[in-house]
Amino acid sequence: MADRVAGQTPTDYLQELILETDDVEEFLNEFAAFSANQLFDRTGGVLCGVTLLRSRRAGTVASSSPEAKELDEIQYRHGDGPCLTACVEHRTVHVADVATDERWPDYLSDIAQHGVQSILGVPFDLEAGTMAALNVYSTNGGFDEESIRTAEGFVRQTSKALMLSVRLAQHSDSVSNLKAAMKSRTAIDIAIGIIMAQNRCSQQEAFNILKSVSSSRNRKVRDIAASVVASIGQGEPETHFEA
Repeated sequence: MADRVAGQTPTDYLQELILETDDVEEFLNEFAAFSANQLFDRTGGVLCGVTLLRSRRAGTVASSSPEAKELDEIQYRHGDGPCLTACVEHRTVHVADVATDERWPDYLSDIAQHGVQSILGVPFDLEAGTMAALNVYSTNGGFDEESIRTAEGFVRQTSKALMLSVRLAQHSDSVSNLKAAMKSRTAIDIAIGIIMAQNRCSQQEAFNILKSVSSSRNRKVRDIAASVVASIGQGEPETHFEA
């Protein structure tokens, strides 16, 4: 894990962290923890999360603690709130006092029960089609104008680092999907070979047999293929490739 040194900007620190961290989720959680610990000049009482909004679905991709994630989840259950508004409208949203703010009354009533006194949502500047915001919850007083400017400046500085991490996460998802597809293809190819040997038929005829059984049993071809491979005492087929 990268350790921040004196004079190092948040951007430098986070870009170094990306290079040193193998796991995207680990980087993002460190990002949220860094935000909570370094962003405001106060002792404790600050929880941070990062909301990512894609295809109109919101999710917390990082949190400084389990409590921070829980606070984000409360907002998602209500379907609206300061951080989601910051994402969608791409503007800073500040709830100075949870007890007196009249917006989102049901949500704020719930969040107040967790000791939250003030909330700040600051949007990141990401690529088109991807929206995100830094969610900051204070259980120790509110955010003054200087704190808000500090948060906005921090988000501007770190947007590129977050955008890179989102790209890495998307690449990781693509690799996982590719692995799954290749694994299924391997099982099907092995099963076709087994059927060809058992029935002395062509490759196309063997595949047609697989499809016929799949249709009659209402199961996917890859599942039937896996059963065929297992029927001769073979374990799960191994796929060889480089990611």
